[in-house]
Amino acid sequence: MTSFDTSPQLNVWRALAALAVVFVMLTTTGWTALHQHRGATALQDSRTAWEHGRVDGRRLPDLDSAPARLARFFAALTAPQRSALAHDYALAVGNMNGAPVELRYRANRVALRQQIRLERRRLHDSRLTPAGQQLAGRRMHRYEAMSTADRQILAFDPEGSGRAAEVFGRLDGAERISVVVPGVDTDLLTFQRTNRRYSAPVGMAQALYAAEHEASPSTRTAVIAWADYTSPGGLGIDSATAMRARNGAVRLNALLDALPGRAPVSMFCHSYGSVVCGVAARSMPDRVTDIAVAGSPGMRVDNAAQLGTGARVWAMRDADDWIQDVPHLEVGGLGHGEDPMSREFGARVLSAREAKGHGGYFEPGTDSLRNFAEIGTGAFRSVECAHDDDACTVGLSDTTEAGRA
Repeated sequence: MTSFDTSPQLNVWRALAALAVVFVMLTTTGWTALHQHRGATALQDSRTAWEHGRVDGRRLPDLDSAPARLARFFAALTAPQRSALAHDYALAVGNMNGAPVELRYRANRVALRQQIRLERRRLHDSRLTPAGQQLAGRRMHRYEAMSTADRQILAFDPEGSGRAAEVFGRLDGAERISVVVPGVDTDLLTFQRTNRRYSAPVGMAQALYAAEHEASPSTRTAVIAWADYTSPGGLGIDSATAMRARNGAVRLNALLDALPGRAPVSMFCHSYGSVVCGVAARSMPDRVTDIAVAGSPGMRVDNAAQLGTGARVWAMRDADDWIQDVPHLEVGGLGHGEDPMSREFGARVLSAREAKGHGGYFEPGTDSLRNFAEIGTGAFRSVECAHDDDACTVGLSDTTEAGRA
């Protein structure tokens, strides 16, 4: 399940009251339960190995160097040297902003195959409970699907519930780039779904990529399914606060700062993903021209101007989306502020006709997906506003250039 997806019978007000109680308990007892010490992770091990590594007798650059510096480092290497680094430091290279994207894909295939072997051993480990063995099997099958040659995995971290990002289309040379940011309950096991396919990050991005091609066949587009942050798990304290969003915003802007080329970037932020985008907006690079939110609980501001970005801000919500019943306020850190659909917020309000409730904004054949595709390809005159007027397109013209209209 992604992005606040739950049954329509949920009593949201009762859930929020429960969250308030939890919030009081946490503030009086401390956050220690959430910050238990953990050992080194596979990604940390790979980063540590990189820090002590050498290539041609020279030390490897700092992993936290600016993406441009890391790009220059890799550009100066021979093809065999790059391949060796991707093999020897797979997780480090696979998650390195600044490394060539094709090399990241190769490195992540290596890392995924390493994890497949690990989970296969766990699957038959008699020390694990049956539930633990079953989880190992599920993760192994997910890694096998992600490791095939046709997948372009831009980020992969198996630790905990896991994080990932995947690219559809050619990121190098793209004329326009779209980034899909999902919400709660997003992890490696929910990164892709068979049932309710278009409510998961991979399905969302695949649907958007196909819709963009249909909207503008001649435009070279790329779409990123970005689930490379630790999202909240369901309706709990994490989903009612900005704690996970703040951490996610740092990771999101690190990705945006490292994207190759100069193509304009459009953000498509679903549910709690819109909180992430709201927190990240002020520090997003100028090439981010549009931020579109769907089923948003709020963006941590009172109005679009407070986001601190020059990007166009769009909002949509399906008439059957239960999130409309969530109070749009922020009190003591709980809640995410003004409703982006409200007149006071000042977003350009789009039609979401035929969307399938809270998790159905990327379903093919819906106004919501068509509108996303028009924004992603810069065809602003073709978007359909939520009301019987063209208020959401005032002052806009179609563009395929990086500058904002």
